[in-house]
This record gives sequence, structure tokens and C-alpha cells, in this order.
Amino acid sequence: MKTTGRAAASLALVALSTAAAFAQEAAPAAAPAAPTPVLDTGNTAWMLTSTALVLMMTIPGLALFYGGMVRKKNVLATIMQSFAITCLVTVLWFMFGYSLAFTTNDSAGLNSYVGGLSRFFHHGITVSTLWLPGVANIPEFVFSMFQMTFAIITPALIAGAFAERMKFSALLIFMGLWLVFVYAPIAHWVWGGGFLATAGVLDFAGGTVVHINAGVAGLVCALVLGKREGYGTTNMAPHNLVYSVIGASLLWVGWFGFNAGSELAADGLAGAAMMNTQVATAAAALAWMFAEWIVAKKPSVLGIISGAVAGLVAVTPASGFVNPTGAFIIGIIAGVVCYISAVKIKHALGYDDSLDAFGVHGVGGIVGALLTGALADPTINALGKDASVGKQIYGIVFTILWTAIATFVILYIVKALVGLRPSTQEEVEGLDVTLHGEVVP
Repeated sequence: MKTTGRAAASLALVALSTAAAFAQEAAPAAAPAAPTPVLDTGNTAWMLTSTALVLMMTIPGLALFYGGMVRKKNVLATIMQSFAITCLVTVLWFMFGYSLAFTTNDSAGLNSYVGGLSRFFHHGITVSTLWLPGVANIPEFVFSMFQMTFAIITPALIAGAFAERMKFSALLIFMGLWLVFVYAPIAHWVWGGGFLATAGVLDFAGGTVVHINAGVAGLVCALVLGKREGYGTTNMAPHNLVYSVIGASLLWVGWFGFNAGSELAADGLAGAAMMNTQVATAAAALAWMFAEWIVAKKPSVLGIISGAVAGLVAVTPASGFVNPTGAFIIGIIAGVVCYISAVKIKHALGYDDSLDAFGVHGVGGIVGALLTGALADPTINALGKDASVGKQIYGIVFTILWTAIATFVILYIVKALVGLRPSTQEEVEGLDVTLHGEVVP
């Protein structure tokens, strides 16, 4: 009996061991733990560089570009606008602009239109906090700083439409309100998970958020403020086109950070965006130059640099979605259309868009947004497979409506608070001395 019992026990142990072995083989292997996202130093280095390039677009790029195109008596006031806007937007972006644009609102309904409050004063961001963990793996501080430079240049572009005729106090109040109630919400609509993003509107680097937004706001400002004193009768030729050429050149170089940096990574798509930017810019500069040469009989320096900026603007939404041939087409069309808009249509309609903020940025942004829908190449960016002109029109229309209405309301609030324009005598004498107490000898 004992022998039989031991044998049975042995058989039972063998059976249990065999069953356990089979069970172990049958059980699926445990999934490996997802790797902890770590900072990507290559992407981070490129984004630090891109951020500096985009900041350079405003100061000194845009400051010189605009400063050279105004009359000498207003050059300091014009450059001061770009510099002061840079300072003002930096503080407001740090305080709450970033949070409103790029965080998720606790209310699902509101999140379609504006972000939340979680990043006010950059609360909760540390040196270890990553933006897009597992994808870009860059510090959130760097992402916020990169987007800050976009928020800086957008209102600075508007100033070109009312150059030489807005009070400095009015400028500061207007730009602060505009950043909060216009720029931040539209940035959220397109890039922060808002309703335009979910609708499939494509804007790689700011054709809608930056250029249509700034251009339409500029047109509203020009119409509300009215024409400069002496417009149409007084010589208002640029006082120093050398400044403007230097400024345009800085804009061109800085735009590589603007477009290629918007990939948020040092990769092939960033390289495609860089190539597209160069091709479109050169094509647009030549297209404007030849159009002017045919119509006005002489190719001007102001024309070729304006054409280059038109190309930069138009390729911005498309830079990460089209191939270089598409960028070439965008550049040619933008150069010709923006020339007609800034030179012929503005003159025919009689409004005073001083430095063609709408004619170049508004119109160029619309052209680029539409052509993004028509020319997007899925082999460049898989998101391009769902592109359509209809979706792009949807984004353009909503952006124009909100920007125009909100800008109009803000202008009249500012007008009620401090007024919008200096006196006629101050404007005739020049804003440098009357607003800032300084002159260029």
C-alpha cells in the first residue's frame, strides 16, 4: 500500500508539473512595458535653433522691413512697435496666452474653441516635462517658447497696415486684447485640438493662424483708422529701402525656423518644408518682379522683396504637405496675385493699407491655404491624403469672420479708452518726435 501510495503521489506530481508546463506554454507572453519617453536631444537642438530664427524674424527682421518702408519721420516709431510688441506678447504668453492656446479645456464643449487654465504662468511645467512624449520628445518649455515667437510676429504684422498713424498707447492696449481674444483662440482652433483641427483643416506653420489672421485684422484697422494725413497727395515713398532689403533677408532666413521648425523634429519632413520654403520664395519673388516689369516697365527693389515675402507667406500652410513642384506653383501664383492685390486692387478701392499687411499676408495666406488643399501630397505627409479645398475654405471663412468681428470690437473699445490716432499736427510732424521724443538725424 505504501509503495502504491508513493507511486500515486509521484504520478500526481508529474501530472501537475506537466499541466503547469502546458499552461505556461499556452499563456500569452506578458507585453513588455512601454519605454519611458526620454528627451530627444537632436529634436531639441533643432527646436532651440528654430525658436531663435523665428524670434529674429520680428526683431530685427520685421522691424527693419517695415522701418525702411515708412517716411523718415516715423522710422523710430515703426521699429518701436515691433520691439514693444515682442516684449508685451512675451509677458502675456507666459501668463496665460500659452494655456489658452495649447491646453485642453475641462469643458469638452469649450475645448472646441479655447484651451484651459492649467498652464497659467506656466504652472506645472518642469525641466522634465516633455511635449508630445513618445513623438517629438522635446521640453514643453521649448515648445511654448517656439509658439511664443509665432504669437509675437502675428500682431507685429498687423502694425504694417496702420503704420504712421496709431497712438502708441492705443497700440499696446489693442495688441494685448487682440492676442487674448483673437490669436490664442484661433491657434487653439487649428493647432490645439479645436474645431478646425477636427474638421481636417491643414495649416502646417501658420497660413491661417498667422497670416490670414494678421492680414484681415490689418485691413479692419486700416479701414477703421482711415487714411494717413495727405494720403494720395503727399509723397509717402519709403525712406530707406536698404533697411527693408536687410529686413526681408532676415525674414527669409528666419522663415526656415518658422516652417521647417513646425515639424517639431529634425527629420525628413522638416527637410522637405525647408526646400519648399526656398523654392516658393524664389519663385514668388521672380513672379512679382516680372509682373511689375511688364506692367510698370521697371523691376523695383521693393517689388522683388515684397514678392519674396508673398512667397514665404503662401507656402507657410503648405510647406509640410506639398512636394517642391507644388511649392513652385504656389510661389508663382502668390507672386502674381499678391502683386495685383497690393498694387492694383488697393489703389482701385482706395483704402490705405500702409505697408500691405492685407495685400501680402492676408491675400497670400488665403492663396496658400487654398492651394494646400489642392496640392497636398500624401507621399510627403500622410495627413495630406484627406486634404480638400472645401475643408480649407471652411477654415478660411471662420478665421476671417472671427478676426474681422473681434478686431472691430477691440478697436472701438480702445478708441473709447484712449483714442486711436494722434492729432493731425502730431501726425504731420512725425510720430518719432511727437510720441517718443526722438528723431533720426
